[in-house]
Amino acid sequence: MNETHVLAICGSLRDGSYTRKSLRIALEAAENAGASTELLDLREWDLPVLDADAEDAGEADAFRDRVRAADAVLLGTPVYHGSFSAPLKNALDYCGFDEFEHTTIGLLAVAGGRFPITALEHLRTVGRSLDAWVIPHQVAIPRASSAYEDGDLVDEELREWIEVLGREAVEYAHIEPDPASFESGENVGADD
Repeated sequence: MNETHVLAICGSLRDGSYTRKSLRIALEAAENAGASTELLDLREWDLPVLDADAEDAGEADAFRDRVRAADAVLLGTPVYHGSFSAPLKNALDYCGFDEFEHTTIGLLAVAGGRFPITALEHLRTVGRSLDAWVIPHQVAIPRASSAYEDGDLVDEELREWIEVLGREAVEYAHIEPDPASFESGENVGADD
């Protein structure tokens, strides 16, 4: 078996993003578990708002290639209005079954407030709609400004949860999900 490759997609565009910092912790744990890792920072990608008539706009092909090459993908998002961020949604809209079917996905959501769970539920549904296998363990970081001080994570319990996500991305990267999810069967027109 080749080396496991874990990719993280950061759905935050903020410079001091807690989402990005948390994903880096998860990727470090994945590296320590023997994987190669990569962070796709959406600030660095030219992915215009998806126009289904021009789905190869900007760097969409290169983005899809990177996602397709991963054995596991960590999706990290800040919480906006109870859901995941528009940049992450747009990036995922450029992808489909070719990129995510039978891929392991890990989820991480960061909130300024108390309730990041609905964003995780929404991302779990997207993953299942693409027939990915979504890791049961997920990371919710409420009140992120309290968990981080001077740019460093100070909440050791959260650190452990994030590290578990990184390790499980490696552990479950080659799981054989079967059968296809109900949601993926309802997603047949996603590319129409």
